[in-house]
Amino acid sequence: MALTQTNGTPHPVEEVENPFESMLSRFQEAAKILDIDEDTHKILVSPAKEVKVNLTVKMDNGRVQVFEGWRVIHSVYLGPSKGGIRYAPNVHLEEVKALAAWMSFKCAVVNVPFGGAKGGIKCNPREMSKGELERLTRAYTFALADIIGPDRDIPAPDVGTDPQIMAWIYDAYSRRMGFSSPAIVTGKPLVLGGSLGRVEATGRGVMVSALAAMGKLGMNPKESSAAVQGFGNVGSISAQLIAEKGVKVKAISDVSGAYWNDNGINIPEAMDYYKSNNLSLDGYKGAEKIGNEELLTAKVDLLVPAAIEDQITRHNADKIQARLIVEGANGPTSAGADTILNSKGIMVVPDILANAGGVTVSYFEWVQNRMGHFWSLDDVYKKEDQVMHDSFEKVYQTSQKYNCSLRIAAYIVAIDKIASTMKLRGVF
Repeated sequence: MALTQTNGTPHPVEEVENPFESMLSRFQEAAKILDIDEDTHKILVSPAKEVKVNLTVKMDNGRVQVFEGWRVIHSVYLGPSKGGIRYAPNVHLEEVKALAAWMSFKCAVVNVPFGGAKGGIKCNPREMSKGELERLTRAYTFALADIIGPDRDIPAPDVGTDPQIMAWIYDAYSRRMGFSSPAIVTGKPLVLGGSLGRVEATGRGVMVSALAAMGKLGMNPKESSAAVQGFGNVGSISAQLIAEKGVKVKAISDVSGAYWNDNGINIPEAMDYYKSNNLSLDGYKGAEKIGNEELLTAKVDLLVPAAIEDQITRHNADKIQARLIVEGANGPTSAGADTILNSKGIMVVPDILANAGGVTVSYFEWVQNRMGHFWSLDDVYKKEDQVMHDSFEKVYQTSQKYNCSLRIAAYIVAIDKIASTMKLRGVF
């Protein structure tokens, strides 16, 4: 279901294809260009494993509550599967399946030797105490102890989860196995083996992708403006980093609403306000409050949707004025909007490329954990920037070769890599 926001409050506006169907439509277009055979097609659209668990947790009031949880492993052809865990009240299987497939393609696009997976628990972490979240996380880890593993399936943070939750997973899994296993999960606190640069990795990847795309379009960052939807980790850091490159960020938003300043918003100031105001921009005085739809359709050069799925749909795509969209969120553009954006000549750097900086540095963290040797922040930045730049260039050249959008080109790169690996490994 697509969502829009009035004064920052999401509400449904239309029925659209579910996330998995949306992913499939892009996949099928790319597979047709590559002329993928029917057998390979069947394998690549079918998740390797879907696990559902019911988690019994004792709440602070003494009552027992049962939470639904999932872990979907889409593929393991490139290596152990990799993907975040989402804690959200509206998480469901189709969403987790789509996100797992996107992870497979995302890892392939940036040439990271991981397959794709995703997890989710239907809960509202904002309404749960720290103790309840810890018990829920440990229950989930124990339930999936035979599924996850540093050589099998490696979780990471996602919506509603953070380094503390990753620390609990690390501890619960290590207790279950009887030995310390830091490589079981990425996105951990630094003291537990986390990587420098992991917190800002996704936002940094968005920035690198944006600059690379602006270069192709002949856009000067210091003469360009931007709007960033979402002010969580990805949105705020994306805004900060593109602003540091000279882009004037005129609009930002979170669940409290969108905020506009034609002279540019002071992003470090907004980030300080957000952190000190219980992770909310509500009441922020550095900009005028506007509707979320106004942010999406504002007259800016660069639009970074970094909030939730299906924000740009066939109902508002024709009103988008930005020349360039760089997708910080997963699935922010519905499949129905692609044709409209393409017809308007808007370049879209797709999610499976633009926000792949997160999984890239997650891979770095896993490598460092396996080696027992850690890199400097400068090393991590240099390695991530190189991966993101090279991946963008490969996708761009593929789009030129096949005369298609960057989104379909990214799928072509990913599908070709996974299909080639699968055929070499063999199927039984």
